[in-house]
Amino acid sequence: MRGAGFYEHGPVDVIQVIDNLPIPEPGLGEVRVAIKAAALNRLDLWVRDGWPGLDIPMPHITGSDAAGVIDALGPGVSGHAVGDRVCVNPAIVPPDSPALMTGLENQSRIAILGEHVSGVAVEFRCVPARNLLRMPDAMTFEDAAAAGLVYTTAWHSLITRGGLRVGESVLIVGAGGGVNTASIQIAKLAGARVIVVGSSADKCEKAAALGADITIDRSAVASWSKEVFRLTDRQGVDIVVDNVGQATMFDSIRSARIGGRILVVGNTSGPKFELDLRYIFSKHLSIIGSTMGPHQDYVRVMNLVFSGALKPVVGAVLPLEQAREGHRILQEGDIFGKVVIQV
Repeated sequence: MRGAGFYEHGPVDVIQVIDNLPIPEPGLGEVRVAIKAAALNRLDLWVRDGWPGLDIPMPHITGSDAAGVIDALGPGVSGHAVGDRVCVNPAIVPPDSPALMTGLENQSRIAILGEHVSGVAVEFRCVPARNLLRMPDAMTFEDAAAAGLVYTTAWHSLITRGGLRVGESVLIVGAGGGVNTASIQIAKLAGARVIVVGSSADKCEKAAALGADITIDRSAVASWSKEVFRLTDRQGVDIVVDNVGQATMFDSIRSARIGGRILVVGNTSGPKFELDLRYIFSKHLSIIGSTMGPHQDYVRVMNLVFSGALKPVVGAVLPLEQAREGHRILQEGDIFGKVVIQV
C-alpha cells in the first residue's frame, strides 16, 4: 500500500511516497475506506516540522481530510455498505468518552487524523464508522475532502460558539486560507455583512467573488484595523475571525465594536502576543476560542456543501506522487483555497 508521509520531522523535503505500508484491517466498529482524495491543512505543516512533546509513530502519514469508497466493514458495523461513497470527519473520539453524550465532543480528548494519529493521504485507511458521512453521487471526492476540517471549524466558531445573528458584521482576517474561504461563505449564508482583510488585490478579488461585501488589501493601506474602523463609521464589527494569531490579534481587538466577539481559531503566525487588558474591559469584549467541531456540526455543514449552499474552494489538485509539492505550495501561502491530493 502507498501513502505520503515522513520518517522524521523536518522541512518539506522529508515528505515522500512510501510504497510498502501494510493494508489495515478494520477492527470493532471500524470501516476501511479506499481513499480517493485527501486535503492538506496548515496542521500538516506543523506536524511535519514537529514540536516539543509531539510523539507519534513513524512513518507518519500526512493529511486530515478524506473522501473515498468503503472497501470493508469491521465487526459490529451497521448502516454502511461496501461501495458507499463517503467523506471522513477527521476528529477521532474515544468510544468511552463521556463527551459523546453532550454533543460537544470536540471539547474533550480527541485525536485528529494526521496529527495525533496517522493521516489519510494513503490508499486505505480504517476509521470509526461514526466518522463517516455518505456523499451524494454528484459530489466529487476532491470537494468533499476539501471541506471537512475547515468548514466544520468555521461553522462551529461562527454559528455554535460565536452565535452569529442575521444582520451582524463579521471581519475575517485573511482571504485565501481554508478556514477563511469557508467563513466568508458561512457568514454570508447566515445573513451577515462580511469584511475581509487580504494580503493582495488578487486575493481580495477572489474573496469578493465568494461573497465578501468589503475587502481590504492590507498591502495597500497603512493600517487595516484603522480602515475597518473608518468603513464601519467608527463603530467596529460584531465578530472578528482570527486564525493568524500573534501578528494580527492586536488589530483584531481594535477592530471589534463595543460588546464585540473575537473568535480565535488558530495561530499561523505564532501563539503569543502582548494583551492590553484595557481594550478587553473597556470595550466589553469576549474572546472565544474554538477548534474543530462536534460530529453534529460536521453533518450540518457537510449537508450544506452537498446541497450546493456552500462551495469548497480548491486551489490545487495534485497526484499522490506530488504530495511534497502540495506541502511546499501550502507553506509558501500564495494559494487561494485548499490543496487536495488525489490518491
